[in-house]
Amino acid sequence: MDLERLYYKDAYIREFTSKVVSCEKDKKGYALILENTAFYPEGGGQPCDLGTLNGIAVTYVGEKDDEVVHYTDEPIEKGAEVKGVIDWERRFDLMQQHSGEHIVSGMFHEKYGCNNVGFHMGKDMITLDLDKEITWEQVQEVERQANEYVWANVRSAALYPDEAEREKMDYRSKKPLKGIVRLISFPGADMCACCGTHVGSSGELGIIKMFSCQKFHQGVRIEMLCGGRALDHINLQLEQNKAISNLLSAKTGETAKAADRLLTENRAMKAQLIGYEKEKLETLAQSHKGENSVLIREEGLSPDSVRNLANMLMENGAQGICSVFSGNDGEGYKYAVCQKDGDIREFIRNMNAALNGRGGGKPFFAQGSVNCKWSDIENFFKEV
Repeated sequence: MDLERLYYKDAYIREFTSKVVSCEKDKKGYALILENTAFYPEGGGQPCDLGTLNGIAVTYVGEKDDEVVHYTDEPIEKGAEVKGVIDWERRFDLMQQHSGEHIVSGMFHEKYGCNNVGFHMGKDMITLDLDKEITWEQVQEVERQANEYVWANVRSAALYPDEAEREKMDYRSKKPLKGIVRLISFPGADMCACCGTHVGSSGELGIIKMFSCQKFHQGVRIEMLCGGRALDHINLQLEQNKAISNLLSAKTGETAKAADRLLTENRAMKAQLIGYEKEKLETLAQSHKGENSVLIREEGLSPDSVRNLANMLMENGAQGICSVFSGNDGEGYKYAVCQKDGDIREFIRNMNAALNGRGGGKPFFAQGSVNCKWSDIENFFKEV
């Protein structure tokens, strides 16, 4: 069937009428083929359109054997007339993202000889993969140039040159092409073979914003957004910075400096606390020097501190099994158990079984956790 793809005639079409050619049930729901459609199928890095057919939600649109297949959760009878309604907010967003990608890809290619080797329109961010390493400063240069192009409000065009005409044209394509090919032109910025939908003029993008540039394979991956999605993301970042500004009692333009100062103070305080804790644990271990067996319950210790205290007890000459627990009856207890030159593996197996615990380690040292009350721990150690 010679399908009429209305989105190529008018990317701004929001509603259309058609007739159902076939409707078959499959694993994705009901697969409908229409005489003509304004629904763009997923392809060329662009997600599909969504919307409704006679009020029934279109959940996915794909392409199979040169046919556009519309998937719905409910069937529509073959031969029935349908009214299709495109989710315009989604369509226009995708038009903005795809058009912005064309403009910046063309500029990266022209300015730095980079080729676009990957493009993905994610739910939150658009990624663009280039085959050469470039700096963040170079990315910012292209961002400025791209936005000046947006402000110039340049008209775009879809061209269908034959092979002979294309031999005389300079355009981007990821693979050799034959026959009639659709080229999207943003004059002065890009000419690229593409099957997607695009804005009629660059001014409809509003803004093009780059957010990051990271090394990726042999080149870089750039995160970017255009239009309404870029505005929403920038507003989110501004709100977050405003909240941080209030928390740090700093001007919005000085939050990074204030955060760095806070982190420096936090690191110094943490180092001081670690020093105090070490002195406390050393004093505690010294107080048990030479004892036969030691069972200690100490609140608020990290797993590392529990281990360190057990080691200190062993190094200070405590004889027999040295056991350190930290926690509470509600959340359980972390433990470290050791015996200098001993073999406590069987002891640990029995303890874990009795106290609903898990853990292990070396023959003379074990670490883990138990889920029980402190009275259960005390009773267990009284019996051994």
